[in-house]
Amino acid sequence: MSNKMGSMSTVCHSVQFGLRIIGLWPDTSYTILRQILCISSMEAVFQFFQYKYLIMHFEEDLFILMEALSNTVAYSLLSVKLVVFAFNTHLLNEILAHMAEDWKGRDVSEEYTMTRIADVSRQFSNLIMSMYAITVFLYATSTVFKFKSDNQTDSRELILKMELPFEIKNTSVYIAVLLIQFVHNTSAVSCEGMFNSLIITVMLHACGQIDIVRHKLNEITRKNIEQGVTKSIIKALIVRHQKIILFSNNIESLFSNIALIQFALNTLVICCLGFIIVISLGVPDGSTILVKSALFYIAICSESFIFCFLGEYLSTKSRMIGDAAYESLWYESNPYQNREIFFMIVRSQKSLKLTAEKFVDLTLRQFANIVKASASYVSLLHAMY
Repeated sequence: MSNKMGSMSTVCHSVQFGLRIIGLWPDTSYTILRQILCISSMEAVFQFFQYKYLIMHFEEDLFILMEALSNTVAYSLLSVKLVVFAFNTHLLNEILAHMAEDWKGRDVSEEYTMTRIADVSRQFSNLIMSMYAITVFLYATSTVFKFKSDNQTDSRELILKMELPFEIKNTSVYIAVLLIQFVHNTSAVSCEGMFNSLIITVMLHACGQIDIVRHKLNEITRKNIEQGVTKSIIKALIVRHQKIILFSNNIESLFSNIALIQFALNTLVICCLGFIIVISLGVPDGSTILVKSALFYIAICSESFIFCFLGEYLSTKSRMIGDAAYESLWYESNPYQNREIFFMIVRSQKSLKLTAEKFVDLTLRQFANIVKASASYVSLLHAMY
């Protein structure tokens, strides 16, 4: 796959750069080594100290436990995503190659739609990356301002709650730990934003290809039928429809495992953060805790919303192909061509979906269920606190 793919595809440069760093972009050197270093150094080491903190402080205050648990589970989710992508690199390569092929084979009539989809994808990607950058900055700064200005070790608040193998006895060591945690947190959040931007990009590209098929069906005229070129047009559109189905199936295979684990863990994280936000309204320094947790809560909710919205958007778009085929001038064609359009209508009735490992379709209704379930758990925890 040539470097030209990077400039022609809808994948923005920041996502390309991130995928190259962690060894997932095609033709990147030392891909396996990059993936191993990313998973081990970036996640495994930090996760060990985070879970150690949870085990050693499990019976402490519920508020502190929820704060530590929310961070730890969020990092665990990122670790799972890195592992899933590492074992499914071939699927990502096929998806990116398919996008490059669509760009290479586009004609003049497709230029506007594909360019518009590319611009929208980049705008959403930049918005997500900016939101995550603001979140990690406010989370870090509010944590630093929270700690007391004395020399007590237990008063030094860390960005990420960890049980470190050494004591923080002086300010220089404390600052060094904060800097390391801030860099690590920034890298992890950037990686999370990159994955969310990636699924937005590939899903919007699939929906853009569906729009192109619909427009070409609507553009079939009586003149095309009289000239006898309708057969070749329908044949090309059927082939393109099959390519869209294959492309969507690859997306489903790559992201369905991630979606299942994300929905389970995100429900827990949303519950923990919701509890923290509710409790912070009635405690000293509650405004600092609120600022620290509110954007984190929004970022976590946005992950589930992105998956659910894109799943419903793809399903709705795919059914529109059947509507466009039915609204075409099929009644002006011969019976053989009508049969081809009929098969296209029947196939489009089986809408394309994004699922959580086939257990449940990702729709906005499922997102509402997650929010309602999290709110119920928050009420229960608040009653226990």
